[in-house]
Amino acid sequence: MENKKEMRNWLNEFNLTHPFVIAGPCSAETEEQVLKIAHELKDSDVSVFRAGIWKPRTRPGGFEGVGEIGLKWLQKAKAETGLLMGTEVATAAHCKLALEHDIDVLWVGARTTANPFAVQEIADTLKGTDKIVLIKNPVNPDMALWLGGVERLYAAGIKNLGVIHRGFSTYEKTKYRNIPEWQIAIELQSKFPDLPLIIDPSHITGNREMILEVTQEALDLNYDGMIIETHTDPDNAWSDAAQQVTPDALKQIFKDLKVRKHDDASDEFTNKMTKLRANIDVLDANLLELLGKRMKVADEIGQVKKDANVAVLQNNRWNEIQEKMILEGGKKGLTEEFIVKLFKNIHQESIGHQEKILNS
Repeated sequence: MENKKEMRNWLNEFNLTHPFVIAGPCSAETEEQVLKIAHELKDSDVSVFRAGIWKPRTRPGGFEGVGEIGLKWLQKAKAETGLLMGTEVATAAHCKLALEHDIDVLWVGARTTANPFAVQEIADTLKGTDKIVLIKNPVNPDMALWLGGVERLYAAGIKNLGVIHRGFSTYEKTKYRNIPEWQIAIELQSKFPDLPLIIDPSHITGNREMILEVTQEALDLNYDGMIIETHTDPDNAWSDAAQQVTPDALKQIFKDLKVRKHDDASDEFTNKMTKLRANIDVLDANLLELLGKRMKVADEIGQVKKDANVAVLQNNRWNEIQEKMILEGGKKGLTEEFIVKLFKNIHQESIGHQEKILNS
């Protein structure tokens, strides 16, 4: 699959003056609920109304969606509001039913993206469709698996494609429900700059209070749009209550978001950026030089441990380093999350150097 300008055709055809928006409840609960929310979103920046019809839950016993009847509610909402309709599909059977009910936008969820067999079945079922088909990143931080899902759909002749960044699962405790791992989405964006990229701040944050913050971060990174869960009574929603916002709150988010220009051709901007980027290049080179020197010291430590027959990993020492660096990093305006990730990688590289010495 090659990047092509035509990948943006379906998005360009909306002719929007603002980012592309998909919004609606996490789950379709009742016909009344679906219609009420759809009508509240009718005269807003929302282009596509979303509602989960089938809800894959981590453990059995929870609400798993209303099923096929919900598709009829979406049809009615479309007839009454004119909004396009969208939902998640996880199986070939879901796809067939969605097509039969003329759903406009389909997306493959994170759990399904992680299963190439399931994605292939969906691609085969949707082969040649003119519907918009989006694919969420897989649960685990694996860009190749994410891109592989897109390629399977593309190979099936599906031209109206896009990707949804919904964050990645982690065992680490963070402020996010699913950590963004922005660099993975940026790498995909670099490979396929014309493949529409949409942020899902609801699933990244799991917290309605953080929706604006994460959506703004995405727009600052040139994302094309957003998919946000919206409910008239979010606290009593049947699924994912904490991450849903009211329609009024959503409309306020639209007002508060700042959409940046992609570039500025002025001489003043160009000159300033050239100087600053040159400065960054020098600093990056210095960082690499320092890291190289640090690893040479790690090699020497590895030799000392080898001579004394001492194990590589010294947990107490590592904990001391991490605590000290978090404190010092904070004084320099660096977040704890960044410091932990940075020094975790440095520590792993250092261990690798020492293990090589011990086993040589």
